[in-house]
Amino acid sequence: MQRRTFLKNTALISIPFLLDLPLGKPQKIRIGLIADIHKDLMYDADARLANFLKAAQKRKPDFILQMGDFCQPIPKNQNFLNLWNAYPGPKYHLLGNHDMDGGFTRQQTMNFYGMQSPYYSFDLKGFHFVFLDGNDPNPKPWSGYNRYIGGEQLEWLKADLEKAKAPTLVFSHQTLEDPSAGVHNAKAIQAVLEAENQKAGFQKIIACLSGHNHTNYLTQINGIHYCQINSASYRWVGEQYQRVRLSEAIDKQYPILRSTIPYKDPLFTFLEIDPAKGLIHLEKKESEFIGPGPAEMGIVQKVNDPIAAQISGFEMEY
Repeated sequence: MQRRTFLKNTALISIPFLLDLPLGKPQKIRIGLIADIHKDLMYDADARLANFLKAAQKRKPDFILQMGDFCQPIPKNQNFLNLWNAYPGPKYHLLGNHDMDGGFTRQQTMNFYGMQSPYYSFDLKGFHFVFLDGNDPNPKPWSGYNRYIGGEQLEWLKADLEKAKAPTLVFSHQTLEDPSAGVHNAKAIQAVLEAENQKAGFQKIIACLSGHNHTNYLTQINGIHYCQINSASYRWVGEQYQRVRLSEAIDKQYPILRSTIPYKDPLFTFLEIDPAKGLIHLEKKESEFIGPGPAEMGIVQKVNDPIAAQISGFEMEY
């Protein structure tokens, strides 16, 4: 009896909100995600991408997204991009910091990918999706890769969220969780998201998903989930842990792999949003390390930055 009363009251509370949605009642939605495949650094990136696309064609998600650090805009990467472009369903890009390696501009990379804008949004099946670009120039003085969301993009984000009526997911290459490991002004972005939730009076911004750090981590900050999607290819561990893990020929062609722990099989996931359950679920995908893993190498693991050859089956309630 108590359960029936609870469900009845919940339904009465929810109906006005659902009627306000421009796309009607939210429907179950599935998204294919792959992050940090690094065509220019990983010897078998084409096979890893093909593996993901084959799985996506079988699963038929509502759309797929590559979450940055995909490939440089150079002629020898055209066939790799052609693999992506041949996928028959809806597909989208995020810009990663390494996608401009070699001195290329964002616009050159966008032109190569066929992107109209470095940041954008759309509605689908009663949900709102926002895709940010964390590669705006940092305020000077600054050294290293840009990892910032500038004033123009920030104002766009505020206006976009204010206009949106549907529950929202935010995607970015660099994490919005930790300023030291992702977008440098992440706290300012968090403030915008939290203010919008407070103004809306419900959990309008549900989750922020990112790549970049090649880790497998989920946390929550002030009611918003922050989830980091692991790399499809490897984890960087630094020059102090260098060793030849693959063949001498591969090592010679891709010397940067000496400072990484590659994953044997590609990592990617399919995200499902189930509005009936109020749940976002990431499909689990496991691989194994090529060569010794962090434990064998004496690498101390960090709780919020695990070195793991997997994407966990994370669940996020909303």
